[in-house]
Amino acid sequence: MFNPNPKIQRIPIAGRHVCYAIDDVLADPRALVDYAQAQRAQFVQTAHNAYPGPELRMPDAFSAQLDDFFTAHLRKAFAVRRTERMYSRLAITATAPQALSPRQTLCHIDRMDLERGQCAIATVLYLFRNPELGGTAFYLPKRPLQDTVALIADSIALDDDAFRARYGLPGGYMTRSNAWFEKTLMVPARYNRMLVYEGTVFHSGEIAHPELLRDDPETGRLTLNGFFLCRRSLSG
Repeated sequence: MFNPNPKIQRIPIAGRHVCYAIDDVLADPRALVDYAQAQRAQFVQTAHNAYPGPELRMPDAFSAQLDDFFTAHLRKAFAVRRTERMYSRLAITATAPQALSPRQTLCHIDRMDLERGQCAIATVLYLFRNPELGGTAFYLPKRPLQDTVALIADSIALDDDAFRARYGLPGGYMTRSNAWFEKTLMVPARYNRMLVYEGTVFHSGEIAHPELLRDDPETGRLTLNGFFLCRRSLSG
């Protein structure tokens, strides 16, 4: 299913951070869209993460193929020795801007509980043809770590009115720098393009045209997202 001879583009984010873009990553991307359509009733909006739309966990056999692709072509780029665990899911960005919770209006990282020697790697594969549905943007925090951690905690604990009153940040999808984060890179979406980056880099979907969002795998912002917990190489 995955391209055995991918052309991989290295894109600096900021400082030591990089993103890798692979176009034409699947031999038949339409098959995943058809699978999403067939499984549409199984998509659910989950409470354990901040994704603004319904999701469907992929079968382990498919996720293993994604892990094999990562191991063959990108493991060394991230100084990874092995994958400790991973999974993948289909997701549709569909929440209206006015319905977002405070933490959904911020850029985010995928996990904060890494042990020494571990790293988190994330992948996103665009399965929609309209680039105006949005790519992925990357951000760097402007404030000290403890302040940023407090902001994220409050975005989870406070309701919208209390959060806005405390921080003065706008609602809606985040698409630009603000007093807390500097936007350093935006990679445009392209059908059958996959991005690979460290999940500990702040990032967000670039939803500049939320009026185009649809809760439909055929016409909406359908992506395949992979999440890897890896062990660094001894020399990494």
